[in-house]
Amino acid sequence: MMDIGIIGAGNVGSALARRLTEVGHQVTISASSPDSPRLAEATAGTGVTAGDAAQAADAELVVLAVPFTDIGDTLTGPVADALAGSTVIDVTNPLGPDHMSLRIGHDTSAAEQVAAMVPAANVVKAFNTVLAPNHARPVLGGVRQSVPVAGDDLAAKKTVQELGTQLGFDTVDAGPLSSARYLEPVAALLIQVAYGGGAGPTVGFALARD
Repeated sequence: MMDIGIIGAGNVGSALARRLTEVGHQVTISASSPDSPRLAEATAGTGVTAGDAAQAADAELVVLAVPFTDIGDTLTGPVADALAGSTVIDVTNPLGPDHMSLRIGHDTSAAEQVAAMVPAANVVKAFNTVLAPNHARPVLGGVRQSVPVAGDDLAAKKTVQELGTQLGFDTVDAGPLSSARYLEPVAALLIQVAYGGGAGPTVGFALARD
C-alpha cells in the first residue's frame, strides 16, 4: 500500500482516487476550494480523505490532475516544497479552449513544464491517454487499454508502471519524459475520436503486439 496524494478533484482526479482506494492505497485528494462540490463527491463514501493541495503533495506518490492552465498557480510555495523527492504523475493535457486542440507541442510538453517547476521531484507522464470515465474500466470490449509511461527517473517510472498494472491497464514504457510531446497529442486524438467523431467516451487505445 502506498500513501498517494491527488491534486485536483475533477473528473480524472476523482476517478483515479476511487480506483486507487479500491485497490488498497491510502489516498488524499484536494480541490481548488475546500468547499468544492467535486471534493465532497470524491470523498463521500469512498474512503478517500480530503485535504488541501500541500497535504496532498506531502505523499509518497502524487498525481497532478489540475487543468493545464492552473499548473503555474498550483505548483508554488508549500506545494512545490512538499513535492521534493516525490514521484509526480502528470496526467494533464495542454488542451486549448475548444478542448480538442493543444496549446503547446513539438519542442515541449505539459510534463516537461511541470518538471521545470518542481525540479526536485521525479515527474512521470502517465494516464493522460485514458478518458476520465475509463479509469474505472481498464478493459474495453475485451481489450486492456494501454497506458504509456514516460519519465527520466527509471525507478519512478517503474513504480508508475506497476501501479498502472495493478489498476488493470497494459502499461508500456514510452521512454524519457520528452516522449510526453507525443503522448499528449495521442490524448487529443482520442478526444477527437470520442467527442468530435461521435464514437462516445467508452473508447481507448491499445498497443497491438505479435
